[in-house]
Formats: sequence, C-alpha cells, structure tokens
Amino acid sequence: MCGSELKFLPDGVQRVARVLLDKGHPHAPVMLDDAARTAQQAADALGILLGQIAKSIVFRRRSDDAAVLVITSGDRRVDEKKVQALVCPAGEKLGRADADFVRAKTGFVIGGVSPVAHAQSPVTLIDRDLYRFEEIWAAAGHPHGVFKLRPADLEHLTGAPIADVVLDQGGD
Repeated sequence: MCGSELKFLPDGVQRVARVLLDKGHPHAPVMLDDAARTAQQAADALGILLGQIAKSIVFRRRSDDAAVLVITSGDRRVDEKKVQALVCPAGEKLGRADADFVRAKTGFVIGGVSPVAHAQSPVTLIDRDLYRFEEIWAAAGHPHGVFKLRPADLEHLTGAPIADVVLDQGGD
C-alpha cells in the first residue's frame, strides 16, 4: 500500500494502515465482505482456526481510568484476575469497559479494535498462547477490516509484553 489507496478505507482502517506502513509491516489491512465483530466470524470469513484470531479485549483500570488492552487468542478466555495482578496497583480492580469507553479511549468500535493506532495509548498485554500459531489475524480498526501478522509482530508493533493472561485450559 503506497498511501493513495488509504482514502477509500474507513477512517479507523486508514489509521491502522498508516501505522503498519510506518512500521514496515508487510501486510496491509484487507476489508472482508461481511462484518467480523466476533473472533468466530473473523475466523470463518478467513477460513482459519479460531485461535489464529488475535482478539482485542479492553478493560478499564479504575485507579487512573486507563484502557487496558489484552490481545488474546480467539479460542481463549481472558482471566481478569491475572490481568489485574499485572496492571493494577495492589488492592485495585479492573472494571468493565462499555462501548462508549472503548470508543473514547481507542478510537474504534467494539468488534473493530485494532492492536495499534489507538486514540490514547492503552496499557497492553499480549497473550502468550498466540505463539502456538505461525500466522494470526487482527482487527484493523473496523468490523470489516483485518490484517495478517505473526505473533512476534505484535511485540514489534505495540511494544507490549507477552504474558499469561488466559484462563487455564486443563491440558492444552
């Protein structure tokens, strides 16, 4: 993508595409025919495993009202207590992030929250279970937008640490 194509994309996807381009990421966002608001919808549309979807879950840190972004594998559930232990001061708890909070802090609607190009930089954690896969896909700033990457690309693009943030799988 050289830049001229960006003007035909939704605003959120344009922001993501610019960040990917600026950071030398080899894969530009693509627009799916149907919305992929859930990890399962995205996996079905792309013909990949549910776990290959890097879903973005946003929490609200109560101590400073910061957005906490957890990028996790689509087939995993986030363990809120593990995340809380990693990002909250002792005794503080995470809160739920409603649609208005997510939009205000990230600049994206739920179902299109990208790992990059946020309105305000979130506290970010990357699920180590994403490393089970060579290739993954993440939202690109719109419910129809996605982009391809490798788990290690998430570290490069976000600067976020890898962490154990999911519920125990019991044998996985």
